[in-house]
Amino acid sequence: MQIPEITAFVLSSVFMISTLAPLIRWDDWWIRIFDFPRLQLWLIGFTGFILCLCFFHFSGPFHYIFAAALLACLIFQTSKILPYTRLYHQEVIRFKGKQDAENRVSVLVSNVLTPNRNSDKLIEIIRKKKPNMFLTLETDLWWEDKLDELEKDYPYTVKIPLDNLYGMHLYSNLELENAKTKFLIKDDIPSIEAYVKLPSGKKVKIYCLHPMPPSPTESDTSTDRDAELLLVGKKVKKADETTLVFGDLNDVAWSYTTILFRKISGLLDPRIGRGMFSTFHANYFFLRWPLDHVFHSKDFMLNEIRRLPSIGSDHFPIYASLQFRPVAEKVQEEPEADAEDEDLAREKIDKADPIVKTEKTQYKAFSL
Repeated sequence: MQIPEITAFVLSSVFMISTLAPLIRWDDWWIRIFDFPRLQLWLIGFTGFILCLCFFHFSGPFHYIFAAALLACLIFQTSKILPYTRLYHQEVIRFKGKQDAENRVSVLVSNVLTPNRNSDKLIEIIRKKKPNMFLTLETDLWWEDKLDELEKDYPYTVKIPLDNLYGMHLYSNLELENAKTKFLIKDDIPSIEAYVKLPSGKKVKIYCLHPMPPSPTESDTSTDRDAELLLVGKKVKKADETTLVFGDLNDVAWSYTTILFRKISGLLDPRIGRGMFSTFHANYFFLRWPLDHVFHSKDFMLNEIRRLPSIGSDHFPIYASLQFRPVAEKVQEEPEADAEDEDLAREKIDKADPIVKTEKTQYKAFSL
């Protein structure tokens, strides 16, 4: 074999192994990590396929079988990322009517990276975009102190300063009701549940999440992350309310866990048919994928979704503006779970830490 043929074979083999690995339903981090770089893998696979066409001699059945397997993997990867391009139909309808401020809600999510000290950049973005709510993640007491200056405009808050990279702060200029800090899986990884009251009086249930990612430095498996997402998904479905779920889910939009979460919850993804809006890693353009999310019930339509400029963190902030329109329920189809999906969700929840069976709640005071 000549060097170009060897290069084509190696690139293509790496691509096919990386494509097939996530099909193994193991929760180990070194398997689940292949869920993330699908666009990058697609580029490797496409390059390998072109090289195969150019340099394979196709002198025997091996070359044909190898090329066919490579093409099948390329098509599979395409099917995963295609929904997050403009070539796909939009799942959420864009609102084009007269703006109704009484039923509009906007959300900004920013994982600030705890050691990052560029608070001025985030504050400037918040003042420019003027979201109704903003959620900060990885925020400690230093960040809480810096964000205090925004409380004049955002008097309703839930503050959970932590030094373990899982601090969480929610600020709102819309009234919050029944705000709670939840510990669904781990004692030191919080989430927030509350109702936000729109100016029209409509109450929207919100869930703010930041589960632990599968990685060699944090969790050996994705079990706890998956269980937290699916627990919330089941809550959303059971409550059957107007709902927003947002945060850094430490999972990509196209992973089977996030897709399963959307099926279990019935929530929509406004990125489908519009783009990936990749928020991580802010410092490496060739290693980016969508980790920060805003999902919503089908009675919302989209005004705007945008990835915002860097604030010095490893995540870009993401912003979404939504319009509550009950009529949208008639034309927007929610994802639906079948019996196999329900069984898989139940199995993944049962595998999680025992604390999941006795969910802990803290009621958080918020300023008025």
